[in-house]
Parts: sequence; structure tokens; C-alpha cells
Amino acid sequence: MLDVRHLQVLRSIAQEGSLAAAGRALHYSQPTITHHLAALESHFNARLVQRGPRGATLTELGEALLPHAEAVLERLREAELEVRSLAERGMRTLHIGTFPTAGALLLAPAVKRLHRQGVHISLTEGELPLLLRGLKARELDAALVFSQPGDRLDLEEDFEVHPLLADPLLLVMPEDHPCAALDRVPLGALRDTAWVGAADPHDPCDRVLAWACAQEGYEPLHVMRTDDYAVVQGLVAAGTGVALVPRLALGHPRPDLVVRPLASPDLAREISVALLRSTSAGAAQELIAALQEQAALVTERWTAA
Repeated sequence: MLDVRHLQVLRSIAQEGSLAAAGRALHYSQPTITHHLAALESHFNARLVQRGPRGATLTELGEALLPHAEAVLERLREAELEVRSLAERGMRTLHIGTFPTAGALLLAPAVKRLHRQGVHISLTEGELPLLLRGLKARELDAALVFSQPGDRLDLEEDFEVHPLLADPLLLVMPEDHPCAALDRVPLGALRDTAWVGAADPHDPCDRVLAWACAQEGYEPLHVMRTDDYAVVQGLVAAGTGVALVPRLALGHPRPDLVVRPLASPDLAREISVALLRSTSAGAAQELIAALQEQAALVTERWTAA
């Protein structure tokens, strides 16, 4: 059976470039490093490290083993942190990320439910790229994320993704706009319309709008940019342009605005919760159940509206 110390030695040799430097990093003597390496190579009956006058490098087989060794060591580190947290606090801590528009309607009720179950929550709020980086760096156990047409959610196999709801992207127009009388507005009818967009042109809503307009053969013209959805509504009401706004972010629209779904294409972002597969099963299942329950209530309210 593999010994975790053997994997630590392999990783340290790869990082430090020699057996002596690996020993110093791990506070092992060189004979101890040699012993663990020999045991590892004996286990596989193969040479994993090439020694030379300028140090040591991994062989092709050693390079193949290294990512697996790193994954095992990372899982052990996570297990140690989790058990120590339980021992010190008497409860499991979940590090959860959310983007702003999902925090209030979806996550807040779920946090209340988890607290009742004895789970402590550490919360990080940010836009989607920040949350994805936090998940991949293992700084977050779970995060509310979304994907949309033309903009795939990129997560590794170490994560599982549970769908929650489809958040429609709605067209917000001034009440005197020529398309305001339509029940559903074709995107092709907005070819010559000005748009109010996000402050960052790479914002997900702007990207999906650009993708959808490209299907119609044109590029949207952005005349104003802001990240504040209240300001977006004010600018649209003033006749500056129209905007594409997620239903979760819309709140209660102003009376001098008209909100319509697009007819073609029908756009929505799929909101999900992404979790590390190593996340504590009990706490993870409570989180998923609480979020799915709240998402169902939100969808029901939208349907009834």
C-alpha cells in the first residue's frame, strides 16, 4: 500500500529539484528521503526520479504519478482542516460563494436553514470569474454559479453541479418604445436600438447579448455602461436605450418601464450550485436541498406574476 510520506517526497523532489533540497523542505535526512523514494519506486517497480550531477528530475512515469500524488495530498489537507474545524468549533464550516443577484433571493434562506442544522457559513460575494477562481483554488466549498447560451461553465471533474433555476434575461424598454406593444420582442427588431450595458464589456450579460445579436447578423451598440441595476432602469426610463436584465436582478420594475421577454432567441441563464466532491456529505446535501427548495419558490412566484 502507498504511504503518504512517499507521495510527499515525490512532490517535494519535483518542487525542489534535488533529494537534498527535498529533505530540507520536509525536515527529513537525505537517507530518509532516499528510503521513501526507493520504497515508492519498488511499489511501482519503475524508476520515478532521474538523479544527475545537477539535481533530480521526474521521469515520464514520475510526471504521470505527480498530479495524482498532489490530488491525494490536497484531499488529506482538506480532511485535516475539516476535522480540526469540527473539533475546535463543534460544527462544520462551509465556505460558500455567491454572485450578488442570487445572494438575497436564493442563498439567504438557505443559510438560515443550515445554521439551524449546526453548519457555520463563511460567505464570499463576487462576480462569476471570482467565484470560479475560488472554487478551483479550493478556497470555496460551494458557490452559486451560472451558465448561459454561448458562454459555457468551465469546471473540472472535481466538482458536481446541481441545477436550481432558469433565470430569464428580459428586455427593459422605455414605455414609449416602438416594441413596447409586443408581448415578445424579436431581437432582430432591435438592430438599430441603443443599449445600456455593464461597466465591464466582458460582463456575462453583455457577452450573451453580443452572442445573440451575432446570430441576427449585427453587433449591439452600447451608449451607456453601469453595474447598478437601479441606474440601468433610470437610464432606460430616460430614453437613453434599452437593456437586457436578469429576472433575479430586476426587482420591482419602475412604472415608466416596459419589461418583455425576447421572442428570438429566448435567453436565460441557468443558475446552479457547484460543490467540491470532497465537501462534507451531510452539509452539502443540506445546502443543495435548501437552495433547490428556495429556487422552486422563486420560480413559482415568477410563474404566478
